[in-house]
Amino acid sequence: MFELFGEWLFEAKRYLPFLVVLALATSSLAFLNFFFRKRLQDKPDLQFRFQLVMLCLTLVAVLAVVIALPVSDTLRGQLLGLIGILLSAAIALSSTTFIGNILAGIMMKAVRSARPGDWITVGDLTGRIVEMNLLHSRVQTEFRDLVTVPNLFMVTRPLHVVRASGTIIHTEVSLGYDVHHARVSEALLAAARDAGLKDAFVHVRSLGDFSVNYRVAGLLEDVQSLLSTRSKLCRAVLDAMHAAGIEIVSPTFMNTRAMGEEQRFMALAEPGREDQVPGETRAEDVAFDVAEEAASVEELRRLLGRVESQLKDGDARANKALVERLEARKEYLEAQIEAAEKEAAKSVENE
Repeated sequence: MFELFGEWLFEAKRYLPFLVVLALATSSLAFLNFFFRKRLQDKPDLQFRFQLVMLCLTLVAVLAVVIALPVSDTLRGQLLGLIGILLSAAIALSSTTFIGNILAGIMMKAVRSARPGDWITVGDLTGRIVEMNLLHSRVQTEFRDLVTVPNLFMVTRPLHVVRASGTIIHTEVSLGYDVHHARVSEALLAAARDAGLKDAFVHVRSLGDFSVNYRVAGLLEDVQSLLSTRSKLCRAVLDAMHAAGIEIVSPTFMNTRAMGEEQRFMALAEPGREDQVPGETRAEDVAFDVAEEAASVEELRRLLGRVESQLKDGDARANKALVERLEARKEYLEAQIEAAEKEAAKSVENE
């Protein structure tokens, strides 16, 4: 009895440090999580720091629990080595982009391809660089938005940088073949001068099927006014073209009228005007001529049948004058039927 109690007490002493460390680690992590969450619930900008601190504390707690395990030193070393391998693998797999951004930032600093304040275009992004850090760069777009761009994105795509000493800006316009290129060049050069550009020039870009494409360009020394000068150049081209009497319009231009939703495309009836236009042939008269003749013969036969039925009536036969009128009607109808049948037969032969 005493021997079993002694063995149990020995085992309890052996696991006591592990249990104490496990309880302290669990309770400490739970308390810190509750404390920080309650303290930082109205400070969302500090959530990242809280999560990073909790991650580091959890890792320390796991290491402390492993060290306190009542196992041999060899097994404890193997467990710690396994944890180290897992951490190293996780960092190696997840740090590819991290290290790549660092190397890209160092490369950009060494090459000095761009610096804060420069106008750049990379991919679909155009703007001015605000700052260049080790991991990322910040670019402000023409809409005043700040865009954070990883350095790896900056070095893996063509980076267009506007030189501080000046850049060439341009615009294009398409005109018809009826306008001589000398007149166009003169007007476009005047527009470039009005926009404040130096060393302006005009190029004929293409000869299309319907129009000629011209490009006017010039050197802008004050690159800080890049956007406004582009707009100013377009306005100057409009004014110069109009002043020279040159229409900026496609040769295939077609004028259309916009109709309101209440507009209905229905002709109104005109008083005194007949539906049938004088001299117009009815389609039915042309298309169904044979059918109309057949219908006439059938109508005559129907009338003839009605007359014959009246002649057979006993009351009608008693009236001698009525019989004579019915007989005359019968003869007339038979003559009409015979004439109509001959006309119909003639029409069929002509077909």
